[in-house]
Amino acid sequence: MRRDHWKRRNDSLDPKTDFVEIYRNVVMYEFPWDMNQALSFALFRTYAVPGIGRLLDETGAFTLEVQKRYDDTALLLEPPTRLGFAHPEAKAAIRRINAMHRAYDIPDHEFRYVLSTFVVVPKRWLDDYGKRPLTPTELEASVRYYRTLGRHMNISDIPEDYAGFEELMDSYEAEHFGYDPGARRVADATLALMQTFYAPPVRRPAGLFARALMDQPLREAFRYGAPPAALQRASRAALRARGLALRAFPARRHPKRIEDISWIRRDPDGYRIEDLGSPNGVYVNGQRLKRPAPLVNGAVIELGHTVLRFKAPARGGEERAPPPSPEAIAEAVTPPPPQPAAEPDEIVPSAAAAPTRQRKWSAEWALIGLGATLALIGVLVTVGFVLG
Repeated sequence: MRRDHWKRRNDSLDPKTDFVEIYRNVVMYEFPWDMNQALSFALFRTYAVPGIGRLLDETGAFTLEVQKRYDDTALLLEPPTRLGFAHPEAKAAIRRINAMHRAYDIPDHEFRYVLSTFVVVPKRWLDDYGKRPLTPTELEASVRYYRTLGRHMNISDIPEDYAGFEELMDSYEAEHFGYDPGARRVADATLALMQTFYAPPVRRPAGLFARALMDQPLREAFRYGAPPAALQRASRAALRARGLALRAFPARRHPKRIEDISWIRRDPDGYRIEDLGSPNGVYVNGQRLKRPAPLVNGAVIELGHTVLRFKAPARGGEERAPPPSPEAIAEAVTPPPPQPAAEPDEIVPSAAAAPTRQRKWSAEWALIGLGATLALIGVLVTVGFVLG
């Protein structure tokens, strides 16, 4: 497969009608690591808007349960990309996103701003650090993808082209970026989570590396001190070197999905179930859920008039995690209403929902390690210069 396979494939498609396929190829084949990093930075930027950061702090979702919310965000945003907006799984994911947002009084202009970061930040990241920039076809597909997502989320006055998204993001940040203690707590919790993605010896350099990549207005909004200039130069140079090196790699043959990312972490005991606001409630073994609860093999799940039986898949060569105690389940439920007499169907989680297994480091990750090493060298050079 030629190195420019996905570029040639995307440019052969029509961004007006094939924008989902083009965007899927960009995210899952051509730039999986870059797009994951860029979209994570895009979401991180939004915390610098006090209204957004303060709300996230008040809910506790991104401070007390930051790993769970990180996973939830990634898992809910993937189905439209992987399956298309018309697929039932994608529709269900968007309904869940909308249901969670409806619980809060979020102004439309904040939704519009967040949407703009998902278009603009990845484009700028790839311009600076990617093995190549997006082609005009890929950029138009990205715009159309997020315009479609925005319409499904009932966001009004969405920009029609990239220039409109860029102007929206830049002007909004110039007007709204500012310090808020709650937003700072959310940013600190997110950076602390990010550092756990790496081995203990490089966690502190990884935190410095992340702050070195932030632009000055973003750092000032959180009141983060600027890392030494040498570290900033070394960090950016390392990412640019990685991009140049990746030009020699063959095109990816298999998609990089969310469950392939080692820092999306499933529950160590297997599977859990959560009611995201259903009008009639969710019942497990006849008891209504109050909070997320573990699922055991054979559990009966009631959703309105639908009754399902959970069947945990056997994993070859692995021991299944021990089932949670009855006390752990009882803690999450309330006394039941009369149970329906319907015979339950079986529901079997797909392989995509299975607990993430340990994966080997790829050559691409070796390049990332090189970047962290260069960033650390930048720190040592700066310290030596100051002390000398």
